[in-house]
Amino acid sequence: MAYTIAFFGTKPYDESSFNDKNKEFGFEIRYYKGNLNKNNVLLTQGADAVCIFVNDVADAEVIRIMAANGVKLLALRCAGFNNVDLDAAAATGITVVRVPAYSPYATAEYTVALMLSLNRKIPRASWRTKDGNFSLHGLMGFDMHGKTAGIIGTGKIAKILIHILRGLGMNVLAYDLYPDYNFAREEKIVYTSLDELYHNSDIISLHCPLTEETKYLINDYSISKMKDGVMIINTGRGQLIHTNALIEGLKNKKIGSAGLDVYEEESEYFYEDQSDRIIDDDVLARLLSFNNVIVTSHQAFFTHEAMENIAATTLQNIKDFINHKPSLNEVKK
Repeated sequence: MAYTIAFFGTKPYDESSFNDKNKEFGFEIRYYKGNLNKNNVLLTQGADAVCIFVNDVADAEVIRIMAANGVKLLALRCAGFNNVDLDAAAATGITVVRVPAYSPYATAEYTVALMLSLNRKIPRASWRTKDGNFSLHGLMGFDMHGKTAGIIGTGKIAKILIHILRGLGMNVLAYDLYPDYNFAREEKIVYTSLDELYHNSDIISLHCPLTEETKYLINDYSISKMKDGVMIINTGRGQLIHTNALIEGLKNKKIGSAGLDVYEEESEYFYEDQSDRIIDDDVLARLLSFNNVIVTSHQAFFTHEAMENIAATTLQNIKDFINHKPSLNEVKK
């Protein structure tokens, strides 16, 4: 009997990439469009493994039910695992694996795209010309060459981003709990404190994991330390930013612009077509009303190469688990 995997939160592009790669593995895959939660966890009955993405919920209750249904493996097809109760998984004997890096280039390049789009006001310029307005009023940007970028977290994505920004002639300040000084020497960047980074950066980009320590890292207090007119970019996790504090900073002009590929309450909206309904999330609606804010639907990772890597790594993680091979991608608390 084929090994059965229940996939949740799937879209047509997920099915396409996984079906193509599964030709090499031969698993039986069940696809479900809905995000995993306590109301649909019964669909895990008869599955050996469950595969989820960023907006699925694998809390203690869901994990206990999955374990009772015979699920032995929870495979995340993403890097982050803050939506999984690891204590409950360990207690019930469910192994958790993830895809730690699917294409760091994709997210790093997208981060630069947000910076350039905000700085040079490309969305506004495009809207204008489509309406026959070719005026330059209100579209002035700044040279990124010579400016200072503050990068919080210096993992794989951030290192590629830093390399690109150095290529643009930017100065880079970095903060990380575990600084890579060899990398700093190679790229001629400076590791510094968060306070110094906030005080001296023209652009701040977030690339740290979401933990209890980093939740709402960007808040009223940290924003007050920043340069007037600072640009803030978040392609990491939504809860790194306290959104109401961000909105207040935008309103009082402390924050000059913001590029957000993630949002702290995104699960209700992102990855779905919501164009035929009113957005009843007042905070998200307020964000979308600013002409100096770009909000996108958690798409920084979304390239052909990334989708191929996600499918390949996820299915290999599952195969290694079946064959009792140790996995570098296992997640433990």
